[in-house]
Order: sequence, then structure tokens, then C-alpha cells
Amino acid sequence: MRRFTLWSIAVLTLAVATKFSCAESALAVLGKDYAFPNRVEGLPAKLSDFPGFQINSFVTGDGVKLTYWEAGTGKPLIFLPGWTSNGAEYINVMYLLSQHYHVYVLDHRNQGLSQRVDYGNRIARFATDFKEFVDQLGLRSFDVCGHSMGSSVLSSYIDQYGSGAIHKAAFVDEPISITSRPWWTLDEKKQYGVLVANPADLVRMGTQFLMPQATAPNKADGPRFSNTGQSTPAFENSVGFASQVIKNDPAYMLKVLYDHGANDWHDVIFQKIHMPVAIFSGDISPNLASQQWAHSVLKGSTFYVFSKQEGGDHFLVFRNPAKFAHDLGEFLVE
Repeated sequence: MRRFTLWSIAVLTLAVATKFSCAESALAVLGKDYAFPNRVEGLPAKLSDFPGFQINSFVTGDGVKLTYWEAGTGKPLIFLPGWTSNGAEYINVMYLLSQHYHVYVLDHRNQGLSQRVDYGNRIARFATDFKEFVDQLGLRSFDVCGHSMGSSVLSSYIDQYGSGAIHKAAFVDEPISITSRPWWTLDEKKQYGVLVANPADLVRMGTQFLMPQATAPNKADGPRFSNTGQSTPAFENSVGFASQVIKNDPAYMLKVLYDHGANDWHDVIFQKIHMPVAIFSGDISPNLASQQWAHSVLKGSTFYVFSKQEGGDHFLVFRNPAKFAHDLGEFLVE
């Protein structure tokens, strides 16, 4: 009996190991230290100043190895990055919030350090990846923050699996629907944050953003992919770090963009969000009107609007990590 028990434990341990890799420090995984170009008070000067920063991975049900970045102890707080984004860009936010939370950033398939694959490139599948990640961590309750496309992934998760496990949720600057519907009025298009007429236009914009040599420049591409705000030392540090450790493949990142543009989440906001919610946007973000509408619909939601001076454009998370971490932490407090 004892031999059978030991054998069972060994099999279980092996099964878990195939799903999750052993935790390793980011320094060990990346193989070298990194010195940030700007000294910012309260933030690390180099990678080795963040000793609890880890890079781990797990395998999804459809066989894709996804990377996640992890730091801190305490209540779990999960970040879902936007399109093209990854955990490396969150290093400043993670450093600040890991003092009070167990922080995770999940790299979507085809982004960051996660595997490049030709299948599952739908927001609904990204949401299932997120659910599998949460389930395999064994989290029964967690806080979550979606930025840009990550907000769409979060909306899809709620649509498919409900909000029962979510303690509190934050949505950062994502339109309710990027593309229009023929029956919407002009007011509805503004409320939902419509940016382009159809998903194909979004793909064209994304292609121009990632591979400008592939298409002719077009001023009508709009502000969605532009750097509308002023850069900041913290922003330069995180983006510079990401550019050194992440090797993006534009062809793979573009695969999800059509489906991303085709989704409309206004019914989810109306009917399925039941947890406390925070919404973040900025004075110079092209998505401000849609975030105002979401705040008006989600009664009791908390609305944070960053000014231009505070880095209040689509990239407010990275332009002003200190304010973002403070405001998010303020919202998450019981």
C-alpha cells in the first residue's frame, strides 16, 4: 500500500511538472543583468535589484507553452497585457505592486516569451488560456487587470466563464467595440469607442504599425497605434528592457488582430459584470469617451482619468507606473 502511495505521488508530481516549469529567477532565465538607462526614484536601477522577479511557464490544454512573469507574495493580482505587450514591459508596475500582492503577468500566445503558433488566435481562446492558467495555479479568488486588448480577453473570460472567481477587476483604456455595426447610431459608435469601420481596417493599421515598410504610410490610420503622449524615464526603462529581452514576430502577432477587431463587449458590460470594477483612461487617449460610457453603465465603478501631464494616453500604465500602481492599489484595498 505504501509503495502504491509513493508511486501515485511520483506520477502526480510528474504530471504537474509537465504543466508548470520550475520557478526560475528572471536573471537566470534571461542569462544576464540589465541596467536601466534612467534612474527613477523608487524603481530598480538594474534587473538584479528585483530579486523576487521570476519567469515561469505552463502548457495549455491545446499544447501551447505560455510564459508568465511573477513576483511578490500575498493576494493574487493578474495582469493581461495588450496587443504586442508582454511581462517585461510591466517590470516597474510589478516591482511596485509586488510589495503588497502576488503579481502575475501572462504573456498571450504569440507575444512576449510565449510560444509562436498558427492556431488558437482568437480572443475567446486567449480567454481560455487565462482560465487554464488560473485553474492550474489553483486560484479560487483573484484580482485582475486587463490593459487594451487584455481588457477584451478579460471581457471574453467573463462572457464564457462568469465572474465568480474575480474579486475585483480593472479595465484599462480599451474600446467597447473597435469596429462599427451597420445599425449603430453615431452616438452609439462614440459611446462604444469605434475606431475603424471593419476588422480588415484594424489589420491594415496593425500591419503598418509593426511593419511600416510593408504598406504605404497613411495619416488616416488614426491615433490607436500612435504615441500620443510624452515619453517618461520610467516608460523608456520598461520599453528598453522589453526590446532587449523579447524578440517579437510581427507575422504571428497580427494573427489575432482581425478577431480582436470583430468583437463587441457592450452586452457583457450591461449584463455580466457583477464584481467591483475600476476603469482607467487618460485625457489624451482616443478611447476616453468609451471609458466614460462604461463607467456610466457600471454603477459603482471607480473611474481614474490621468491628465496629459500624468501620462494620460493609451500607455498610461507604463508612462506613470507610480501613479498607476498607487491608484490600482487604492482600488484593490478591501
